[in-house]
Amino acid sequence: MSDPTTSATPTPPERTDFIRNIVREDLASGRHTHVKTRFPPEPNGYLHLGHTRAIATDFGIAAEFGGVCNLRFDDTNPAREDPEYVQAIQDDVRWLGFDWHDLRHASDYFGVFYLGAEKLIRDGKAFVCDLTPDEVRATRGTLTEPGTESPYRERGIEENLDLFRRMRAGEFPDGTRTLRAKIDMASPNMNMRDPALYRIKHVPHQNTGDEWPIYPMYDYAHALGDAIEGITHSLCTLEFEDHRPLYDWCVDNVALHENPELLQPLLDNGLPNEAAKPRQIEFSRLNLDYTVMSKRKLMALVNEGLVDGWDDPRMPTLQGIRRRGYTPSALRLFIDRLGLSKQNSLIDYTVLENTLREDLDGRAQRRMAVLEPLELVITNLPDEHAETLVFPNHPKDATAGEREVAFSNRLWIDREDFAEVPPKGWRRLVPGGEVRLRGAGIIRCDEVVKDADGTVVGLRAWLDPDSRPGMEGANRKVKGTIHWLDARTAVPAEIRLYDRLFTVPDPDDDSDGRTYRDHLNPESRRSVQGYVEPAAAAAAPETSLQFERTGYFVTDRRDHHPSRPVFNRSVTLRDTWMQKEG
Repeated sequence: MSDPTTSATPTPPERTDFIRNIVREDLASGRHTHVKTRFPPEPNGYLHLGHTRAIATDFGIAAEFGGVCNLRFDDTNPAREDPEYVQAIQDDVRWLGFDWHDLRHASDYFGVFYLGAEKLIRDGKAFVCDLTPDEVRATRGTLTEPGTESPYRERGIEENLDLFRRMRAGEFPDGTRTLRAKIDMASPNMNMRDPALYRIKHVPHQNTGDEWPIYPMYDYAHALGDAIEGITHSLCTLEFEDHRPLYDWCVDNVALHENPELLQPLLDNGLPNEAAKPRQIEFSRLNLDYTVMSKRKLMALVNEGLVDGWDDPRMPTLQGIRRRGYTPSALRLFIDRLGLSKQNSLIDYTVLENTLREDLDGRAQRRMAVLEPLELVITNLPDEHAETLVFPNHPKDATAGEREVAFSNRLWIDREDFAEVPPKGWRRLVPGGEVRLRGAGIIRCDEVVKDADGTVVGLRAWLDPDSRPGMEGANRKVKGTIHWLDARTAVPAEIRLYDRLFTVPDPDDDSDGRTYRDHLNPESRRSVQGYVEPAAAAAAPETSLQFERTGYFVTDRRDHHPSRPVFNRSVTLRDTWMQKEG
């Protein structure tokens, strides 16, 4: 009798990286008794591949330690935000396989932010400044020279409160005044040189309408938003490392966890008091070669018609790569393999493609498709010949079942599987040569049919009857095997062959005077009219399949219909860029 302890499913190894180690230490020391994180995107664009690391880290670490993760929209800049992006972000997070504890908005906390700002003024730690943006920049100083204090820095508390309240009342035009923190204009950290906390913007907000003519700056709103929600570990990318002292300054000086009266607007809106002191931890961004992930540049690609919209399968947006056929499990595997570090690096695009190949190899059912059709007539079968062959849906998974494929004397084969003058090492069909038709037998090419221009338009071949499945010669050796489709039952299909959008690893590099636009790959999208099996055409949208000997493809989530099949190439069977780069 077997020992049940030896047959049990082994416990997966504990994941370790510098962030998880910090979380463990915080829990062990009692600094935190639970874990709460948040994913805080600004709704001013679509999420892209770079966000996948942040999403997987924020939601993944919370889940691993039995905690929760909020989704919070940083909607403090209404001029650039749109409800379309809000909905797309929620869809993308759920598509990746995550769900949030609470859905929050920075705008939920505008009342708290305002009271916190008044507290800073009363404490002598903030002032209303009348300098223009250009004048502020001129007084900021440099990395080696201190800045110059604003002439309005020593305004009295009552005057500052009066001016700030009049800003709130909408008395002043845009850009005429800001509320600035009073910290240190000689600080070696430029972010601490009396940064702006509020600016005047008479712009309607998607959630609050015309209620607020002033809006908080990101650093202030982000820090207090984390504190309000009781976030224990505020995980963000490395560019915010220099902002951490300001983050801590805002949290410590407003001190929401010690001043519950500031949270009254929160309670009035029916939200709980969870205020606490969060800890910010930074990790490296996900940078991928052959890609740009700047929202500004992605917006330009869309607006200039250089791509077919935000969900173009060549785009690094999650909407785009989803339409390309990338799966949530492949993306999570990709993030897991990269791990977390403090070191910025450029990730090889092949790493991403390989995780998709690995994921789809185990799950994608197999089908036959012909991308560039060439007619092949089997001369020793009658025109009325019709039979059904049976193929496994997946060679490594018997539970995937089988499918029936029609076979007759008229077939389609891929044009690239025939060469009238073959190159050295050719293993496919040539005049007078033999190949195996996948699962059907061995044929010999007896005749090449050409049109008046000399273009090959068809082949005539003889099928060895002894090589048919189950016959004595079925295992006879030949050099090559090719796939095919029955010409009478094959379904016409549009097949979109997508590739990398750029031709160089670093399209952002403009040292030679060229921009990313100059590196667009003209071969990144090519559409062909081919044929697929009826079983492929009948697949639902967003179904991934392996077209045998060709690559992994997905039925287009927007354009595919069984009566008008449309397939997008997700990735080739093998890396084709290694040879190009070599």
